[in-house]
Amino acid sequence: MMKHVAFIAFLAALCASSPLRGRADFSLPRPDPTFHFPADHGSHPDFKLEWWYVTGRLVGQGETRYGYQATFFRTVMTEGEKEPTTIYLAHMALLEVKTGRFIYQTRLNREGWDASAAVGHLALTNGPWSLRMNREAETMVVKGGIRSEAEFDLRLTPEKPLVLFGENGFSRKGAEPSASSYYLTFTRLKTEGTLRVGGNELQVEGLSWMDHEISSSQLGAGLVGWDWVCIQLLDGRELMMYRLRRADGTSDPASTLTWVDSAGKTRTQPFAWRPQTTWQSPETGGRYPSRVELETADPATGEKRIFVLEPLAENQELAAGPGGIAYWEGACRVRDSTGKEIGSAYLELTGYVKPLKF
Repeated sequence: MMKHVAFIAFLAALCASSPLRGRADFSLPRPDPTFHFPADHGSHPDFKLEWWYVTGRLVGQGETRYGYQATFFRTVMTEGEKEPTTIYLAHMALLEVKTGRFIYQTRLNREGWDASAAVGHLALTNGPWSLRMNREAETMVVKGGIRSEAEFDLRLTPEKPLVLFGENGFSRKGAEPSASSYYLTFTRLKTEGTLRVGGNELQVEGLSWMDHEISSSQLGAGLVGWDWVCIQLLDGRELMMYRLRRADGTSDPASTLTWVDSAGKTRTQPFAWRPQTTWQSPETGGRYPSRVELETADPATGEKRIFVLEPLAENQELAAGPGGIAYWEGACRVRDSTGKEIGSAYLELTGYVKPLKF
């Protein structure tokens, strides 16, 4: 869901001088949507906000391991009485697991020759970064990098059907009717390609997750941040959870956990979120959960399950995003209650440096 705090931060920073167009100018997600693919993988300019987000784990020669993310955002803004302007934000990040080295970069451009999002098919660009889908198949290619330090060119192939989270893709993010999105996800993407790090080029393979959300007023009022995780289990299933946090630390009722079975069918379940330890950023002072227990029921058996999320490196904080709002997002291993490693995850933690304001 919410892998999008950089985008929200970017909007918050610009809103002080550049108000968003009125809500009535944009479409809002509605219950019981009808989608047409592959066209709806592309851009929807009648909605104010949209993002495409890829995270994954890679393994290269010598079992060298990496975590990566590649994110593309689109929004429409105005400056006073001027014509609306389409703005594109993108960021890339890479974790080298062995050393714990974490690097990232952000790009921000107006719509034009160096930033665009096609309508009717998936074709995104922001500078030299891109995400494109083959029109005859649902395979994708993502190209990105971090300054001169890293570069990747990856092919993503779905191993199971597209998942529509929420009610047939209509995902509620608060009590207000407008606090919602269309939420489309490839939960298991076979990944292969090349990664260049420090002048060395590696052939890599692994597993990725891709979210695509479409909205005009994403979040409900009274929230100070959120916790989001996507889990890919070794048994071929996945879980997605988002916990919308109120100022008193409680969860908003719109928070949810969804299982995805081996055939791509979904089922929501109650959950408990229990941070076990914390990590304090030396750069921002933010104190983040660094080891978390997630408890829920397994829909296949009805039995209680505990998933322990352990970051592959503590410092996976993006500390210098647009608007100066820091957040933590990174690769994790997943263990069961006995300590056995049973999967991998990407975790996002926001509002821990200071409350987010929407």
